[in-house]
Amino acid sequence: MLSAAEATLEQGAEDEGERRRIRAKLYAPPKGSQPQRGARPPGMGLGMGDAQALAAQLAAEDARLTGGNTG
Repeated sequence: MLSAAEATLEQGAEDEGERRRIRAKLYAPPKGSQPQRGARPPGMGLGMGDAQALAAQLAAEDARLTGGNTG
């Protein structure tokens, strides 16, 4: 549907510059939208070993709170 709208708008363009402006306006993010955050920098988050240790701690705490009954 978007490519059909793009083709219709481009047909009315008189030169390549106008086509580029139409395309830029068509694919621009909505006004008022927040810019997307980039990827996290290295060193943020948990490594695999840390995640497994945290999961083990959570399982132990869960077993302690439920009295060892799981189900």
